[in-house]
Amino acid sequence: MSANTGDQEQQVGGIVLTPEQKLSRRARNIAIGVGVALLVVLFYAITIVRLGGAVANRTL
Repeated sequence: MSANTGDQEQQVGGIVLTPEQKLSRRARNIAIGVGVALLVVLFYAITIVRLGGAVANRTL
């Protein structure tokens, strides 16, 4: 084994990303996260609208 950590990572089988690739991956992950969060909010809003406001006033 060599003392260089870059060579060591490649020998283990890991992929070494460039800073541009890391930034691109992070931006893509954030975009996917925001998209999923917006979808959850949309489904929640649709559910509330379809159930109507009276659902909070029901008696048990």
